[in-house]
Amino acid sequence: MQLAAASGLMSLVLFIVAMALLALLAGGFWMTSRVKSQESPRPRPEEQPQMPPGGPVREIQENRESAEVPRTAKGERPLTPYDLSNMDSRPSASKERPRWSKGSSGSFGGGGLGAH
Repeated sequence: MQLAAASGLMSLVLFIVAMALLALLAGGFWMTSRVKSQESPRPRPEEQPQMPPGGPVREIQENRESAEVPRTAKGERPLTPYDLSNMDSRPSASKERPRWSKGSSGSFGGGGLGAH
């Protein structure tokens, strides 16, 4: 008789756990629908990005030179990144593309033999 009572109690506990899981899932769906209803609507087709009037934008290859970093006089405090303005670059006068030395991988730790 005690085995039957224990299994009855166990089935009641499992039923309560199953109902709690179902309530948790239902609450998740309810919360998701609330969040989704507060989001802005999807853009309409006429609001989608359009191609520029001149056609698609093409890639431009050019060499760039960076601006020189200003030097500080001896005894002055060193420059910090906050002291520097936006360091722009300008087109290079040279049209020759820089190349890595022969036998070099061109990157640090790239696995090449390196310059020997």
